[in-house]
Amino acid sequence: MTRILQSVSVIFLLLIFFSNCQTSKSSTDALRSNIQQIVSSKNAIVGVSIIGNNGKDTMSLHGDRRFPMQSVFKFHIALAVLSEIDKGKLSLDQKIKIGKDELLPKDFWSPLRDENPNGGVFTIERLIQYSVSNSDNTACDVLIRLIGTPKTVEEYFKKNNIQDIQITYNEEEMQSKWENMFENWTTPKAASETLKMFYENKNNLLSKSSYDFFWKTNIETTTGEKRIRGLLPKGTIVAHKTGWSGTNKVTGITAAVNNIGIVFLPNGEYFIISVFVSESKENFDTNEKIIADIAKATYDFYTTMTK
Repeated sequence: MTRILQSVSVIFLLLIFFSNCQTSKSSTDALRSNIQQIVSSKNAIVGVSIIGNNGKDTMSLHGDRRFPMQSVFKFHIALAVLSEIDKGKLSLDQKIKIGKDELLPKDFWSPLRDENPNGGVFTIERLIQYSVSNSDNTACDVLIRLIGTPKTVEEYFKKNNIQDIQITYNEEEMQSKWENMFENWTTPKAASETLKMFYENKNNLLSKSSYDFFWKTNIETTTGEKRIRGLLPKGTIVAHKTGWSGTNKVTGITAAVNNIGIVFLPNGEYFIISVFVSESKENFDTNEKIIADIAKATYDFYTTMTK
């Protein structure tokens, strides 16, 4: 009799498990269908990865495809630098002198250079803020030099089991030739897994002080207001990083309009979203709206689920 009851209990638990899996899958399929409809009429390849419902839901579109990161890699660079800070090799308040000759030229995006045309002395904390929150290219390349080379950043993530990533060039090198950007790539799935890993911080990859500083800096991002944040309710908290390639003047193709981040819902839960728009013949506004529409569809989906 005891064995029969145990068998019935096991079967009951398995039925609950598979029922929950099927419910989650059906829900994810509905979201996927909505996203596919958003991108179906666009002349672009759109990579999407979403993790929601406390990690139970995962959905992707071209999730394993390699997309050029462009400035999204500044997210990764900051994490690699913070790892060195947590080891005691650097410190947030450490001052770094940047000479005039180290400032990138005018055709590179650099608020740091514009505000300090003769260079200056900056803390590592400020350089990370410039690089992540303002997507500053000068600060980005200085941070890379502090810890080694672009490959140093790549190796840090591969050591932490993020394998679908390659970082070959710094900003100055990446922008010197159109084709170079394709040597700095990740996949939508890997981008979302990176966000999840460092936000959950289960393996204490970041100290509490580095963790708090890093995510605050991402919340303060000033670029890409019309991407993930674009159609969300005013006041929605989003910790995110953007990237953009510009448009090739010969082919008319935009190789990268990207945004990865974490969106916090009114009930205190969140979802992770990574969107990469590539090989696009759409205009800039349309490329940004693709990301905004996907983020809004995901936000509406998860806020409806929790009601």
